[in-house]
Amino acid sequence: MGPRLLLVPLGCLVLLLPPPRAAEFSPSLDSDFTFTLPAGRKECFYQPMRKEASLELEYQVLDGAGLDVDFHLLSPKGETLVFDERKSDGVHTVETEDGDYMFCFDNTFSTISEKVIFFELILDNMGEDGQDEEDWKKYVTGTDLLDMKLEDILESINSVKARLSKSVQIQTLLRAFEARDRNIQESNFDRVNFWSMVNLGVMVVVSAVQVYMLKSLFEDKRKSRT
Repeated sequence: MGPRLLLVPLGCLVLLLPPPRAAEFSPSLDSDFTFTLPAGRKECFYQPMRKEASLELEYQVLDGAGLDVDFHLLSPKGETLVFDERKSDGVHTVETEDGDYMFCFDNTFSTISEKVIFFELILDNMGEDGQDEEDWKKYVTGTDLLDMKLEDILESINSVKARLSKSVQIQTLLRAFEARDRNIQESNFDRVNFWSMVNLGVMVVVSAVQVYMLKSLFEDKRKSRT
C-alpha cells in the first residue's frame, strides 16, 4: 500500500492513530499538497521524521477572504515550535528528532469564508543517501583503472539531483503564486463590475430626479379662472 496522508479535522471525536510509517510522504522527500479548508475548521497533518534530519515547510493561502490562516507546528513531544497568526504565507525550517511532527492550519476565526491552502514539504538528511552509496559500490568496479573515484561520481550525481529538485520546487512555488494572483485578479474584476453597476444605477436615478425637478420648475401650477 502506498504512502498515505492523514487529515485530522477539528472537533473529530475519534482519534486517528497512524500505523507505523503510514503517514509518510513519498520517498522523493519533496511533496506538495493543495486542499480546501472550510470556514470554522482546523486541519492537521502528520509527518514522521528521523533524528538529525531537517524539515522545511512552506505554505500559502491561494484563495479566500483575507488570504490568511493560523499555522501551528508541534514537535513529537507536543511543544509548539512555530505559531503564525493570520498570515497569508510562511516558510519554516526545523532540525528534527525521532517522532511524528504535527502541523495544523486553523480557520476557526472565519465563520463564512473557506480558504484554499497550498503547502510543500522538503525533507533532508533522511538517511537514504548512505544506502544509495552502498548500492553504487555493489555495481561499480575498477574505478582506479579509469582514474575516477566513486565519490566524484556520487558527488556529481547528487549535485545534479539537488539542482533538479530545486528547479521543481521553484516551479511549484511559481504555480502557487500564479494561482493566488489569478484569484486576486478575478476577485478584483468582480468587485469592479459590481461597483460599476452600482454607480451606473445611481447615475440613472440622479438623472431621472434632475429631469423631474427641472420639469416641475416650468410647470404652471396656477389655475385659470373664467
